[in-house]
Amino acid sequence: MKRNKKKKSKKGISNLTNTILSILKKERNKSFNYKQIAAIIGVNDASSRNQIIKTLAKLAAKQEIEQVDRGKFKAIISTDYFTGILDLASKGNGYVISDDFEEDVFIASNNINKALDGDEVEFYAYKRRKRGKIEGEITNIIKRAKSEYVGTIQIHENKNFAFVIADSVKMYKDIFVPINKTKKAEDGDKVLVTLTDWPEKADSPYGKVVEVLGKPGEHSTEIHSILAEYGLPHEFPYEVEQYANQLDTSITEEEIAKRRDMRKDLTFTIDPKDAKDFDDALSFKALENGLYEVGIHIADVSHYLQPGTVLDDEAYERATSIYLVDRVVPMLPEILSNGACSLRPHEEKYTFSAVFQMNDACEIKNQWFGRTVTYSDARFAYEEAQAVIESKTNNIPQDVSLTGKAYQTDQAIADAILKMDELAKKMRSHRMRTGAISFDKVEVKFNLDEDANPVGVYFKTSKDANKLIEEFMLLANRKVSEFIGKQSPKKTFVYRVHDEPDESKLAQLQTVVSRFGHKLNFKDRNSIASSLNGLLKDVVGKKEQNLVDTLAIRTMAKAEYTTHNIGHYGLAFDYYSHFTSPIRRYPDVMAHRLLQEYLDGGKSANEEVYEEKCKHSSNMEYLATKAERDSIKYMQIRFMQDHENEEFLGVISGVTDWGIYVEIISNKCEGMVSVRDMKDDTYDFDQSHYAMVGRHTHNMYQLGDEVIVKVKNTDLVKKHLDFYMVGKPEID
Repeated sequence: MKRNKKKKSKKGISNLTNTILSILKKERNKSFNYKQIAAIIGVNDASSRNQIIKTLAKLAAKQEIEQVDRGKFKAIISTDYFTGILDLASKGNGYVISDDFEEDVFIASNNINKALDGDEVEFYAYKRRKRGKIEGEITNIIKRAKSEYVGTIQIHENKNFAFVIADSVKMYKDIFVPINKTKKAEDGDKVLVTLTDWPEKADSPYGKVVEVLGKPGEHSTEIHSILAEYGLPHEFPYEVEQYANQLDTSITEEEIAKRRDMRKDLTFTIDPKDAKDFDDALSFKALENGLYEVGIHIADVSHYLQPGTVLDDEAYERATSIYLVDRVVPMLPEILSNGACSLRPHEEKYTFSAVFQMNDACEIKNQWFGRTVTYSDARFAYEEAQAVIESKTNNIPQDVSLTGKAYQTDQAIADAILKMDELAKKMRSHRMRTGAISFDKVEVKFNLDEDANPVGVYFKTSKDANKLIEEFMLLANRKVSEFIGKQSPKKTFVYRVHDEPDESKLAQLQTVVSRFGHKLNFKDRNSIASSLNGLLKDVVGKKEQNLVDTLAIRTMAKAEYTTHNIGHYGLAFDYYSHFTSPIRRYPDVMAHRLLQEYLDGGKSANEEVYEEKCKHSSNMEYLATKAERDSIKYMQIRFMQDHENEEFLGVISGVTDWGIYVEIISNKCEGMVSVRDMKDDTYDFDQSHYAMVGRHTHNMYQLGDEVIVKVKNTDLVKKHLDFYMVGKPEID
């Protein structure tokens, strides 16, 4: 009997001190007695209750908690509580990114306390005894980053409940779903599940299925899964479509009278050949005083998108159009995006314009901003405009649709394009000299058949025609922003800002590019820009181009929307906004509204309100970008499914302790060679040399090396591509 008693008291409640502290810290404003704590822990025997009473007394004596009433205890408020955003690693540990610390604060998996990736959390910070580094424990979840997850449902064999295994490697728990909340999903279906609760005693969060997406691996299922994963829409609510379809989209004399009439000015659009919406057009006129009048005409979306309507609310929530590989998810319903707001050839449209008079040196002598009505005389694809630029003649391609107006000969349009190309090149040259950075990263595009199967890969590059449009759009964006930004007193506006690059990331870039024989100079701002431009130019057409382009972009801060102007580092502009794409970006709509309000003599708008809208727009842009990248990755893997067991020449784009990442040179598809699959030797990761080194053969696979790989596995569901390492190519 005595031995049994001894065993029982020795066992006790494991980790009780930390458990009690965690309970009190989580509900810092509440007080608890021993009975309430026992109930939360789930014990009711006399021995456990006594243990809780003693532990409470010890913690109170150490002044880690306080007794606020007889038998009632509270956590002591400490200045060591901070807030931040949790960034989870796939292994369950995480880091909190907090403004209160220069470095990210490490959170061990046992201190995550049911927080999820991206959550805004409160945490308690302390120094690790061994290394002296800051660690933390999450004490409260302030705001969940998301409540919906995409995953595969597994129905339990007794069919009483199910679990959803999330696609995201950062979701470390399966989600429990009662059988009556599965929405009749079948075992193995891809579903969208929303979290409903996470009971104190439950190991897993509870949820319910809100949408059955389909069978894993099917094209429509995977594309919808990408959108659902980021909480992005794939169709408009009925009431929004209905509202849009009832709008008056006619061009009326009454409205024309309120605008500057520019219908007689030579006007045309230049867009991708497969574009369906044209939100910008250019007009050109040579003036008698030797100046050139260039108009940048933007679809007047704000004319139709009125604040307080279901249409505007939906556009704001979306904040951006999403460009997936096989489709566009527009910000606006089709009647606007492809109809009323699309500057289609031979149609009159309401526009918002920036009109500049400039000389041959691109000096702006006069500028005007305001609402206009325009008429597009011709529509060019980039390839068609490029043909005009390269031929330097009036050789207008046969399929360009012209109005046939008497003054509008082929020669007039060709002359306009050639002169604007000349001006654009001068503006671009000036930007480069003043510190702009030229990121002309190669874009991966796919040729798709009728069933959206990838039958080919090609690379999109920027030519003179693209740069012509880019320069005049940049001009409008810069000058609109400058016009508002220089007003006194200060007026609230939506800026597109870009901070200076991080020094540590620049140092990492230097280490990597030195492997390819490139050198960088980081002495000052101008030398950084000049050095990066030189690097990006030097790698064009070389095996390391995509790797270097990607790494160089990663050194840059993220561009974002804000009411607080700090300029745009990458473009070397002191003032910059987005004004030219309101069909697909809500910040441009806000810029139009604010500009018109100020042109009408209105007072400065509420800065706090617009700053919140800017944050939302930046966040939605970030999610859309992630979805777009996922769709490219998915399509690359689909493309590689037809090339299993084929050998490809690639370049090592990353080295980690678990494997080597290789990017195929011919199609930019990236996959991983697991270190476990490298059978010719036992390989170790050499972090200092970005290399994997064989213990016996001393074979070295280093970042930037050319290698030959073979496709091992293509996983559409996990969007993962696995390679076998064949070896290095023979040197001639």
